Amino acid sequence: MMPVAGAIGFAGSPIDRADALRRDPAQLAALIAGNDALLLELDGLAPMVDAAGALRWRPLTAYDAELVFLGLLDGLARFAAVPPLGDADPVLARQALWQAIEQLPSADLALYGGARSLLDWHARHRFCANCGAPTISAKGGWQRDCGRCGASHFPRTDPVAIMLVEHEGRLLLGRQPRFPPGRYSALAGFVEPGETLEEAVAREVLEEAGVTVRNVRYLFSQPWPFPSQLMLACLAQAESDRLILDAEELEDARWFTRQEVAQALDMQAGEGPFDPPPSRAVAHTMLRWWLDQP
Repeated sequence: MMPVAGAIGFAGSPIDRADALRRDPAQLAALIAGNDALLLELDGLAPMVDAAGALRWRPLTAYDAELVFLGLLDGLARFAAVPPLGDADPVLARQALWQAIEQLPSADLALYGGARSLLDWHARHRFCANCGAPTISAKGGWQRDCGRCGASHFPRTDPVAIMLVEHEGRLLLGRQPRFPPGRYSALAGFVEPGETLEEAVAREVLEEAGVTVRNVRYLFSQPWPFPSQLMLACLAQAESDRLILDAEELEDARWFTRQEVAQALDMQAGEGPFDPPPSRAVAHTMLRWWLDQP
């Protein structure tokens, strides 16, 4: 049984994206000029939370930044302001960010994730990729247009294959050099031009761990806003358990039994056979899903 959307981090946003409003500059201007619109409070691209751990909003009054229309929620228009720069820091190294993410209710987390991806895209794409001229925001922030060459640019989402690899009841997990000490997770890699998801899974596992896989099966997906990926969770069967690691990609990789995976998920950090990925990451959901299978 696949997880429901609410069980997957950054999925299940309650906001109405209101596409018709996006395409109506006059209505958007009226919403901004009115007294009811709310602005998402952020510290750069990190969420700001209230005492209850929920996202903070403030009335949209004076502002001096480019605005993005997120949509309608509880009958109110919601906006966010584009920061001066995108976020180049490794996300796993930012403990304060992860502490805030762990606090957020599921619906707020999904709303924040969508906003973060969109704002980061704007901050990184102020110039036309076709001719280099400055671009301007359009459709409420869901498009950028070039006034010189007429090109239109849209928020990008990069597909990433993330996979559990099985062999005789054990699971292959690896650790990258940038991971916190003790952490192991599912192997993952970007889907490259000209290949299917299944081909990307097979290629990545072979490149990183030297393992040939078969019977690749799609499981579920997760939007991942660091900066803007769609994680495509898969399960594959390994033809052997012999590992040949690519040292540039993986610091280590091991086969873990079902008991070891269960212990890692149930124990505190540093106490189990390995430290699992954060609970809001799809790799964590994948491990729990795998344990639930007969």
